[in-house]
Amino acid sequence: MGKLFYDSTLTVDFDDRVLAHLQIVIGAKLRRGESFYFSWKDDPAVGDGRSTIWLAPNIPLHYKYFGSRLPALNREWIIALSASSNSAGGLQIVPEPPAKAGPPAEVQQ
Repeated sequence: MGKLFYDSTLTVDFDDRVLAHLQIVIGAKLRRGESFYFSWKDDPAVGDGRSTIWLAPNIPLHYKYFGSRLPALNREWIIALSASSNSAGGLQIVPEPPAKAGPPAEVQQ
């Protein structure tokens, strides 16, 4: 279970695989200077509601992964998450689509 730390005031738990895909999408938007909403369904342990944050290039983010290896990335999921991030509702975690045949997506770091 990875963690997303937002503006030193909020810590949210996400599966490492989900977090790796979010990092790619969020990083791409912030590199372009774009600000946007990010919403997710809360874990039942914290109330089972929804949370939304405003992401902007000047707000500190930190990603902490539980595992030492980068999870396999699904290019189709990155595309679906990116499309979500460009909607009026902002980035939301959408279901992972099946990966197309071919080499796995590589991360530019």
